[in-house]
Amino acid sequence: MWRNTRSGWGVISIAFHWLSALAIIGLFILGWWMTGLGYYDNWYNLGPWWHRSVGMLLLFATLLRLSWSLSQSTPVAPGHRLERLAAHLGHIALYAMMLLVMTSGYLISTAKGDGISVFGWFEVPAMLSGLPNQASIAGDIHWYASLTLMILAAGHTLAALKHHVIDRNDTLVRMLDPRVSRR
Repeated sequence: MWRNTRSGWGVISIAFHWLSALAIIGLFILGWWMTGLGYYDNWYNLGPWWHRSVGMLLLFATLLRLSWSLSQSTPVAPGHRLERLAAHLGHIALYAMMLLVMTSGYLISTAKGDGISVFGWFEVPAMLSGLPNQASIAGDIHWYASLTLMILAAGHTLAALKHHVIDRNDTLVRMLDPRVSRR
């Protein structure tokens, strides 16, 4: 039940999936909202602190998730060969955009050489800083990659709903309940 099988997702993969989805959506909303904050707003400093802290935790979780995925079997996907290929490429694109968004966010936050405090628990050091226009270039990449990630996530959601409603297969249900394919 904890591990993936060829017929379904395990609890750990399901938890990684849904916690990542919540964090990504929350970070996108917070990030977009932060762009409209004025210097004297109460959340001017607090919003970015939350954004950076959750973003760094998501980066670590994503790296753990990728390691977990590589060590697990992948459930057999329903559908035709082309549909399975599109799903595989879509997942690669989602992971690539997630890593690009988080890496560019890290480069924005560490551009001046300061590390990132993660909720005051620990600090992630600046490993690359002081590049010309680092914060500005990384900021542009962060914004457009975030938008691209949201578009890909919307497509991912629509594909899952298509599988559930139109195709009437268990693709969505398997990502909700690890017992579905094990019955």
